[in-house]
Amino acid sequence: MLNLFALFHLNLAFSSIEEEQRCEVVAKCYVPLLDLAERHGPIGIEATAYTLKAISACDPGWISRLKTLVAAGKVEFIGSGYAQMIGPLAPAGMVAANLRLGHAAYDEMLGVRPRLGLVNEQAYSGGLVGAYLDAGYEALLVDWDNVANHHPDWRAGLRYAPQRALGSDGRDIAILWTNTVAFQKLQRLAHDDISLEDYLAFVAQQRGAENRVYCLYASDAEIFGFRPGRYRTEETNQGGTEWDRIFAAFAALAKTDGIRLIAPSAALVAPGEPLRLETAAYPVPVKKQRKYNLTRWAVTGRDDTGINAACQRIYEALKNSNAPDADWRELCRLWASDFRTHITQKRWDGYCRDLAAMEARLGTAPSASLPDVEGESITDRFIDIATPMVRARLDRRRGLAIQSAGFAPDFVPLIGGVPHGTFDDITLQADWYTGDCVFEAPGDPKVTDLEWAITKIAHGQDGAVTVQAEIATPQGPIVKRLVFHAGEPRIDFDLEFRWAHWGRGSLRLGHITLLPQAFDEGSLAYSTTNGGAAETFALTEQAVEHGAPVSFLVSATCALGMTEGWLEFGDSRHTVRVEVDRQAAPLIGLLNHRHAGGKLFCQLMLSALELDDTRKPAPYREGPRRFRFSIVAR
Repeated sequence: MLNLFALFHLNLAFSSIEEEQRCEVVAKCYVPLLDLAERHGPIGIEATAYTLKAISACDPGWISRLKTLVAAGKVEFIGSGYAQMIGPLAPAGMVAANLRLGHAAYDEMLGVRPRLGLVNEQAYSGGLVGAYLDAGYEALLVDWDNVANHHPDWRAGLRYAPQRALGSDGRDIAILWTNTVAFQKLQRLAHDDISLEDYLAFVAQQRGAENRVYCLYASDAEIFGFRPGRYRTEETNQGGTEWDRIFAAFAALAKTDGIRLIAPSAALVAPGEPLRLETAAYPVPVKKQRKYNLTRWAVTGRDDTGINAACQRIYEALKNSNAPDADWRELCRLWASDFRTHITQKRWDGYCRDLAAMEARLGTAPSASLPDVEGESITDRFIDIATPMVRARLDRRRGLAIQSAGFAPDFVPLIGGVPHGTFDDITLQADWYTGDCVFEAPGDPKVTDLEWAITKIAHGQDGAVTVQAEIATPQGPIVKRLVFHAGEPRIDFDLEFRWAHWGRGSLRLGHITLLPQAFDEGSLAYSTTNGGAAETFALTEQAVEHGAPVSFLVSATCALGMTEGWLEFGDSRHTVRVEVDRQAAPLIGLLNHRHAGGKLFCQLMLSALELDDTRKPAPYREGPRRFRFSIVAR
């Protein structure tokens, strides 16, 4: 028996839908969806609480009808939180608030607490498992295609049965697989791109000798009978006939021998042993094509970095006060994914006003510009630093790049520069630095701070040393301050980019490079947080290149959220911890690791900007950009 289920994702905050179009979407997309459930259910319907409230403002009767269909077993309601916020990019406390407020609204509006959860944008991390369990969810829906692509050892039959996902806190949760090809097939049928016969033949191919579970659909409802207008290549809108084709497909499937249409949770029968879905190379699986990765909502869009920093500042203010739920709901809305992709100009302008208003009310404006340091001018190329906790050498010819740095008690150099010719691998035949900045834009020369730095040095009374420099670049000056602490093994970076324009490209900072001779690859690993409990990934025999481009249009493959502001990497003897000031800029991590010719290469880049199809530069706030991070030995 082939057991089929489908769920439709509803999102009235969709990036390219203007607010005045929402009632049209309800009439043309959501009303026919309830007709489908009534005639051919059970089906799954998923929506944020924000979308339910927006639907109710257009058509209160729609909510009443949905509630009736849920009670009749024609619809299974699937939860996702108050707003469509990307879990692996938000602090754990924010993820918990979004899920809590979502459940409260679901109870109030529908009288249900959903068993199944759809992780927003299907951006999954092992750290989220505990968050959803604590919120009361029993199972999650996860994309099969991208996860399985990074587990070639998995047997193919796993895709046709529920499984369990192992979370980073040791707990596990049941999962149902969704399928990218399947939902695209239904879309093509609805848009008259393939025939009903072709569609039914595709579904029939999923049958096997044993009982199987297969997801027919797990995507947007707004593309049937309506067009958001996001892409020039969108199919011509054929109105209600698109829903007619979907109705015909469900009716035909219901009459087909060996096929049964079921509610999504009915597929949760004897899920298998817990699987770890994420890998060191692919730590945050996301839905659909490779262009959909974590950078899409973190450091692209109009000004993802700027607005995410503002949301982080508001979060810090709310969590340290007895803030009302209304403030938390507003922050959930402001952190939603659709403001970070193809948002229209009109909605972007309104969003910036709302975000700035909340910042003004809570007093969370960003920190002031980096002041000049009073100190001695340096003219030598190399600067040797010695504090009770840090020994380092800086290269003034290379923009204060760290040539080597060691930390108390043994001061063994752990990070620094790896010179050209160290590796036999031609792809690694370059000079590798620690502490430098690189901006790359399509068709333009690379811009770096690897130039002579006008430098001053100051010695604190406590033994700390501060070095500050200004480096000229074609984009404008970069001011760089490094503080070498005396009371702990720590180096602070405070960077200010006094650039007039931020274009389409990637900006990567830090480039913290492990010195190959200082680390043992047999015990090398990295740990960080992606929206929940800490996650650890072994690097032994792993090839990792998060910052590799997907195409000319998409500059990175995946990323690490670093949602509590830290990442550690190291072996059984030494650990290097990188800490990011997320209120200045919530930089994300891109790890590059491999073993080349018997030598270790491992480097962490902190990304402030990446390129993809959503990038359309428009600053949330004008003026210089400031980035703050630290390197700490543990």
